[in-house]
Amino acid sequence: MRHGPARGLIGGALRFVRGAGRGGVMAGERRATSTVAALAAPSLPQAALGLPLVVYLPEFYVSEHGLSLAAVGVAFMCVRILDIGFDPFIGAVMDRTRTRFGRFRPWFAFATPILMLASYMLFMPLPGAGAGYLWFWLVVVYVGFSIATLAQLAWGAVLSPDYDQRSRIYAWWQVGNVIGVILALVLPVALQHLGVEGHAAGVAAMGWFIIVMLPLTLALAIALVPEPQIISAPERAGFREYLGLLKLPTVRRLLGADLATGMGPAITGALFFFYFERVKGFPKAEAELLLLIYFVGGLLGAPIWTRLAYVIGKHKALAAACLFYAIVTAAVVVLPKGNLGAAGVMMFAIGLPFSAGGFLLRAMMADVGDEVRLASGVDRTGLLYALLSGTVKLASAASVGITYVGLELVGFDAKAVGPDSGLAGLSVMFIAAPVALALLGGWAILGYPLNAKRHAEIRAGLDARDLAENPEPAAPEEAHALARPVN
Repeated sequence: MRHGPARGLIGGALRFVRGAGRGGVMAGERRATSTVAALAAPSLPQAALGLPLVVYLPEFYVSEHGLSLAAVGVAFMCVRILDIGFDPFIGAVMDRTRTRFGRFRPWFAFATPILMLASYMLFMPLPGAGAGYLWFWLVVVYVGFSIATLAQLAWGAVLSPDYDQRSRIYAWWQVGNVIGVILALVLPVALQHLGVEGHAAGVAAMGWFIIVMLPLTLALAIALVPEPQIISAPERAGFREYLGLLKLPTVRRLLGADLATGMGPAITGALFFFYFERVKGFPKAEAELLLLIYFVGGLLGAPIWTRLAYVIGKHKALAAACLFYAIVTAAVVVLPKGNLGAAGVMMFAIGLPFSAGGFLLRAMMADVGDEVRLASGVDRTGLLYALLSGTVKLASAASVGITYVGLELVGFDAKAVGPDSGLAGLSVMFIAAPVALALLGGWAILGYPLNAKRHAEIRAGLDARDLAENPEPAAPEEAHALARPVN
């Protein structure tokens, strides 16, 4: 792929997101584009890490280091599930954190060296690395990843109290994620054009990209993105409060939709190379190109769903994206074998709704934070995003663990050839499961009650109460009346 067209696609998507929200549809204070973009910048290396953890590294440890499908699948699934228990702990600690730099920025900085070390060890494993080595460094990388993503998401939630502005903030976050994925996919292809051959070299290049970009983007975010400083005393925040949030209907709907909409694409990613190489007859280089096209679709789709959310609301835009995803994914059944042009068009279409669930649900959780604060008087931002982090981990664990173990159960052999090596079971898992999950996610979110009108009522109640408790005028860019902005 030439750099000129790629830059044009990325630049066009960024301009589209930057322009989204201007005009009469937006209300409230609008964060500067440079601020929102700087917050999204660390998503590049984080996404470049998240993609290989689902798509490349499991297959890499099977094909290059000789581990069995079941051993790799169990390792990725179990470590991810164990990591879920870490979320309420770190979310509660973040909610109780009070520093002059904010609640979330210090934790974001703390996670960076952890991710750098774990990325080096996982992407450039020592000779003879076995299952124990994989287990240990997966634990380390997921601890760092949990702290970083939770801090970034919660940091974004407090940047604006506005219903539509939150869609814009998290759309930028998602664009950063997709660009990071695209860059990670381009690296192995670029190395091949430079004469560097081998699967291990491509995986190592991804690792070095992550290691170099993490501190650079962290510095940019800390320098340009303020975080409102909470001046209220820290409240109790623990596992009981974490579970108590599950009683809210809005939280349960968001978590159900997030699990379903996240698991479908995760299954697609875990099985992608197996399916397109073995069932559809594409060589690995063409399969990698198709995966790149898929994420380009996701990049250009983010501003589309952002605009639609402004018009019909976040939850209806997400339901529409789920239906679209189910239709185009089901159409893969009729994709001609080995037809790269048709496959490219189809993968672009499947990629268009990829971004919707990720950023819309996170913007909606920020609205739930206002609902919780009005009802209880306590800011539970950290715990709320810890809940969302848990559903992401369940989806990721299922995508690798269940699918890889399932492949062995249906008789799939990664090295065998011929139609009797479990290809029918592979096809069912690749198409039917994501379609069903997308429809389930769309159905779960359709009755979501916290729309723009309801959120405006909540914000009015918060503003009135906060003004009564603190009559001193708030600064223009203040995110919450309980907080004062700090640079």
